[in-house]
Amino acid sequence: MPLTWKDSGLRWYWVAALVFLADQLSKQWVLANFALFESVQLLPFFNFTYVRNYGAAFSFLSEAGGWQRWLFATVAIGFSTLLTVWLRKQSVSLWKLNLAYTLVIGGALGNLIDRLMHGFVVDFIDFYWGTSHYPAFNIADSAIFIGAVLIIWDSFFSAKSEQDPTEEVK
Repeated sequence: MPLTWKDSGLRWYWVAALVFLADQLSKQWVLANFALFESVQLLPFFNFTYVRNYGAAFSFLSEAGGWQRWLFATVAIGFSTLLTVWLRKQSVSLWKLNLAYTLVIGGALGNLIDRLMHGFVVDFIDFYWGTSHYPAFNIADSAIFIGAVLIIWDSFFSAKSEQDPTEEVK
């Protein structure tokens, strides 16, 4: 018998909605209050700096001519759909994996909306040391990163915990 939304990982979809909302509200605030490249120092190693990312992580393919917008939009839709299908098939009790999937979905959809509405992703979180700046990012990027780390973590540790402890390792 298939799982209902109450019994499946879909029950965790509120996390994706929360990430999406926080991401979009923060980006709207930046767009309303910052000029492009405007920067405000908050800590000796942290700024809010409004930049546009026409590519993916670390501005990958940012100068590819525009087609990358649709590639990354398609990838976001595809991964979000795949992870939603997986959420539907797994138990609500697998909270670490459900959390990971919904973090990735919320982040992917947040950046997808930027690509569709603006043609670029709004980035504003700027960490640096001296004159070396880490590429700017946003809440959606953070959620995707944390979700991906949790998925990798789960792949290593859930497989070990599911092994029969009496089985001999060869």
